[in-house]
Amino acid sequence: MTRPLSILDLTPIAAGSSSRQALQDAVDLAVLADRLGFHRIWYAEHHNTEGLASAAPEILIAHIAAKTTHLRLGSGGVMLPNHAPLRIVETFRLLEALHPGRIDLGLGRAPGTDTVTAYAMRRSREALSGDDYPSQLAELLAFDDRTFPPDHPFREIAAVPFDVKLPPLWLLGSSDFSARLAAQAGLGFAFAAHISGAGAVPALRAYREAFTPSARWPEPRAILAVAVAVGEDAAHARELARVNDLFLLRLATGRRGSRPTREEAQRYQFTPAERALIDSLPMRYLAGDAAGVHDQIADLADQAGADEVMITTFLPDPDDRRRALTGLARAFGLAERPAPAGMLEPVGV
Repeated sequence: MTRPLSILDLTPIAAGSSSRQALQDAVDLAVLADRLGFHRIWYAEHHNTEGLASAAPEILIAHIAAKTTHLRLGSGGVMLPNHAPLRIVETFRLLEALHPGRIDLGLGRAPGTDTVTAYAMRRSREALSGDDYPSQLAELLAFDDRTFPPDHPFREIAAVPFDVKLPPLWLLGSSDFSARLAAQAGLGFAFAAHISGAGAVPALRAYREAFTPSARWPEPRAILAVAVAVGEDAAHARELARVNDLFLLRLATGRRGSRPTREEAQRYQFTPAERALIDSLPMRYLAGDAAGVHDQIADLADQAGADEVMITTFLPDPDDRRRALTGLARAFGLAERPAPAGMLEPVGV
């Protein structure tokens, strides 16, 4: 089965680098992906996370859409509980008007941050503790479709631009909650296997089995997102795996900040207890050379019935990310596209 291959770019900041450089790296990566034949790139919303450069995916989407030609650009995701549904509708209608046919709206349920920062975002303890994601989604859809009941206070509000609809809508999740909600609402669904590796197969199967066709999605459409560490060979992949493991250990023990370098990871001596902790985490990644990672991805995607694969990486080094893109593009047999006239090649490629 031939599947589109896409990217989730978390805009990591390498140790000793800056957010400005990380954002330039994101542009370079997108230009490379556009040429290599990738289908889409999504950008995430994270707050109070020192090692990541972007908290506003809609701005990156607009910026990079203007610098690429073929890629779809979207949010992976906008965290719906952090924002008013009307604001999201108007933002993504505007993006769709600026770049028609190239925008995706992916919605997440998590805050994308810690509890205190989520409170600062939402400005209300009630909003912080409430679990009204389905009703927020229903409100967002009603703004786009103009389907509020006659007695609803928002009935007369017309989201702008008036003559543009939302781009394709996806729900994101790492459990079966969003899978079932996406199926019920007739929306696309993307599962974050890099956050919950064991949950991918049951969640994506549950989504497909329960899917109710809608005007937006007459058939189910499922994306499997996986984290990868692609080495030049098996030994190099094992080195990169140490970087991932040290990152996961720091994350699990509350040590946020810049991502560990390969040198730090090589020097670090993991204790048996730390190894056991890493092995117990739900976060997962696939490591190996490009051919080996391709086979692991294909096997998991086949089991889950995924229509598309989206890769991300915990590795902060731009060279490691470019290697992953280039190697997997070849392994998946992507058709390379010619660069538009006058467009510079990405730095370092």
